[in-house]
Amino acid sequence: MSKTVRPRRSVLYMPGANTRALEKARSLPADALIFDLEDAVAPDAKEAARTNVVLAAESRAYGKREIAIRCNGIATEWGAADIAAIATSGADAILVPKVESAAEVTHVVSLLDTAGAPPTLAVWAMMETPKAILRAEEIAGSHPRLALFVMGTNDLVKDMRARHTPMRLPMMTALGLGMLAARAYGLTILDGVYNDIRDAEGFRAVCQQGLEMGFDGKTLIHPSQVEPCNEVFAPTAAELEMAGKIVAAFKQAQAEGKGVVTVDGRMIENLHVEQAERALARAAAIKELQEAA
Repeated sequence: MSKTVRPRRSVLYMPGANTRALEKARSLPADALIFDLEDAVAPDAKEAARTNVVLAAESRAYGKREIAIRCNGIATEWGAADIAAIATSGADAILVPKVESAAEVTHVVSLLDTAGAPPTLAVWAMMETPKAILRAEEIAGSHPRLALFVMGTNDLVKDMRARHTPMRLPMMTALGLGMLAARAYGLTILDGVYNDIRDAEGFRAVCQQGLEMGFDGKTLIHPSQVEPCNEVFAPTAAELEMAGKIVAAFKQAQAEGKGVVTVDGRMIENLHVEQAERALARAAAIKELQEAA
């Protein structure tokens, strides 16, 4: 898989206490999986779940799918042991819940380093409280290990005393601030979950909204959401056709020493070329992941 482009259209939470679910995840077409030790696991099952997800990550049975493990909060009785176990599990990333400051990120990194985590293990941060959103820029620039924001929209709605609405207007400020901070520091950013797994039309509409806002993909709570999410967040055939034309025209203009490039009547600038190249690279990475499944 390309180190610069990694598909994260669909990122599915899997409960760490459910070994059957972890096994089933091997055949699901999600781009990435989050093995969850936090919200999806009851207190009396935390330690068993930790063992389950570490064994799953170590198994290398998930092909080229990216594997993240969500630990319990640092302040909980399970957090430190989770972090130590995840450090050498072979997972690609650790997802840290309820991050609210740069200091929390650097503390997690220090615990990972002490536990012998390889430099390739990334930190993902859940952005799910008002403090997190107000400190999004600080958090985004906290440490080179930090690679990705996950918007925790359920907790944000709760803490804001807001409502879940079809257009998500109560969430726009938080989503936008998270997006701006992520892009300012070169991070990937994933949209939050959609709770009603029976509402296929509403789910697709929210995926489309997330795509239009600039999100790289979406976190999911049910396997039935994976394929429609993949479809929405993948470049369309028309987009790829246009991207190919733009890149080819730009290369030809450069070879001929021309300063002006037009494609289908549109003036093409460097920013259009960058967008086209990104779409083509994304499509190639998706194809590579699908072929490896």
